[in-house]
Amino acid sequence: MCKVLIVIYSMYGHIYKMAEAAAEGVGEVTECSAIIKRVPETLPGEVLEAMGAVEAQQKLADIPIATVNDLADADAIIFGTPTRFGNMCGQMRQYLDGTGQLWLKGALVGKVGSVFTSSATQHGGQESTILSFHITLLHQGMVVVGLPYSFAGQMGVTEITGCSPYGASTIAGGQGERMPSENELAGARYQAAHVARIALKLKG
Repeated sequence: MCKVLIVIYSMYGHIYKMAEAAAEGVGEVTECSAIIKRVPETLPGEVLEAMGAVEAQQKLADIPIATVNDLADADAIIFGTPTRFGNMCGQMRQYLDGTGQLWLKGALVGKVGSVFTSSATQHGGQESTILSFHITLLHQGMVVVGLPYSFAGQMGVTEITGCSPYGASTIAGGQGERMPSENELAGARYQAAHVARIALKLKG
C-alpha cells in the first residue's frame, strides 16, 4: 500500500476542505491511501479569538497532529498551507524547521512532495507561496510534483478560480467568506491523484 500523508494548517477551514478533496483524489488510485494531519498551532488563544478563528479551529480539533516522524513513514507528502504575505504560514514553517534530523539522515530523499494553498485575494501570493515552499522540499531531496495542465480546470477563463501548474489553490475572500469552488476542489483531487500515481510507481 502506498501511503500519502496530507499535512495542513487551516485557520478558517479552507485548506481543510482542499485537503478532503485531495484525500478523495488519492483514494481514486488503486493501492493508495491518504491520511490528513495538521501541524501544531503556535498562536495563543486570545490571538485566534481576535482573528475570529476559534470556532473554525474547534471544528478541526479532531484532526491528529503531525509529528516529524510521520513524514519519514509516508511514501508521498502533500502540504496544504494558507498564504501569509506570499509565503507559507508560520505554523507550517515552524513544523518544517523541526525536520533537521530527517535531513541529516536523508529520510525524505526520493519521496514525492507537493503543495496546495489558499489566499484571501485572487493575486494574493498563491504562486510565490507554493514556489517558495518547493525550496524546502528540494533541500530535503524530495521529488516535487505540481498540477499539470492536463487538469483542464486551470485553462478556463469563465470564472474566478485558483490553481496553477505549481499546485491547486483557492481564493478565500477578504473575510474568509468564500469556500473552495468545485473547480478548485477538482484541482486538489487531480493533483493528489497525480501525486499518488507517481509515488506508487516510485515505490514499485
